[in-house]
Amino acid sequence: MAALVKVNPPQSQTMRQPNDVTSRSESATKAVRMALGSSFFGKDMSIRGMCEVGQPRFGQSTRRRKTRSITMTLTEERFAMTQKASEKSVSKALAYELIQGALVRWREVKDKSNPETPTAVLIHGILGGRRNFASFARRLAQEFPHWQFLLVDLRGHGESTSLQKRGPHSVEAAARDVLQLVVQLKLVPRILIGHSFGGKVVMSMADQAKKPLARPVRVWVLDATPGKVRGGGDGEDHPAELIEALRQFPLVVPSRRTVVEALVSKGFSPTIAQWMTTNLRPAENSEGFSWVFDLDTIADMYQSYENTNLWPMVEGVPEGVHIDFLRAERSLHRWHRDDVQRIRLAERIASREGAGVQMHVLEDAGHWVHADNPDGLFRILAPSFTSLKNSI
Repeated sequence: MAALVKVNPPQSQTMRQPNDVTSRSESATKAVRMALGSSFFGKDMSIRGMCEVGQPRFGQSTRRRKTRSITMTLTEERFAMTQKASEKSVSKALAYELIQGALVRWREVKDKSNPETPTAVLIHGILGGRRNFASFARRLAQEFPHWQFLLVDLRGHGESTSLQKRGPHSVEAAARDVLQLVVQLKLVPRILIGHSFGGKVVMSMADQAKKPLARPVRVWVLDATPGKVRGGGDGEDHPAELIEALRQFPLVVPSRRTVVEALVSKGFSPTIAQWMTTNLRPAENSEGFSWVFDLDTIADMYQSYENTNLWPMVEGVPEGVHIDFLRAERSLHRWHRDDVQRIRLAERIASREGAGVQMHVLEDAGHWVHADNPDGLFRILAPSFTSLKNSI
């Protein structure tokens, strides 16, 4: 760990870690230039806020804490040791961002007898990225300052695209990637939150892992079911068709507007078309923009999403695990009454086995729950952070 020299009054802070560590000198220069408070070093760890194009900013809480910087100083000798370990263990990990509540570092300094920092992991859906949850995670960090929030780019998405992970590219493999990152970063996840494809990923994480996931752990599945995936209705997203449409674009497109106009002409909504432009970055060695995802990998992942059946896990939830399903009110096509009935039955079974399953409905929201009704989503999730804080 880095040597702690000075800690000012607490603030919420963000640490961002790309997947590649290319230069020790470059990393050292950037690490000592910014305020950290962690031993996770990388190529670009700037503190910054991100807001996804096409999604509204989340409502401000009536109870806000003033944020001020935490100044940390790293000794040269200790940094060299940490950087070497980082190159070996984190360079092949998923790209991630760690958002810490204001009292996380303060708590670790003041109360070394209880160093465990409760962590929530937030997983995006197919064709998304960690930025999808950035604003919402910052709001959670404001309200629950003892918590930290890990956001990742799944394989084939965002800055994790360059990892070139081996197949099969499945829900199970994506979950295993996140579990490996959690182990490498020595985090203790207490809450897992996954949207759509990410919902099955967090269920698979709880199903695969025992030691990396301490008990109790709460798993939130946002607008996804454990089994069959039903396609979008009229005017809603059709991921398989969207993936196929994206395959028809060249590797480099002249402008974001070109992408929006082409997708709208194919029948996709302007919101979905605009959202796709968040996956573009300036192209190297040419004009225009290139994609920041691997469509071959993503196509395999979506096929796995449709085929993966996690009902056995839900109907036999391990002790100490609580699974919460959140159904968006306007996302009716995704939820067959058989799904709802099976979850209700699983609720009764789990209550007798020392585990938990529960169904929630988010009013006034379509599939994009964290954009359509962030206030309602926050109100539903908030009790989990309070209850787990009191039990650990």
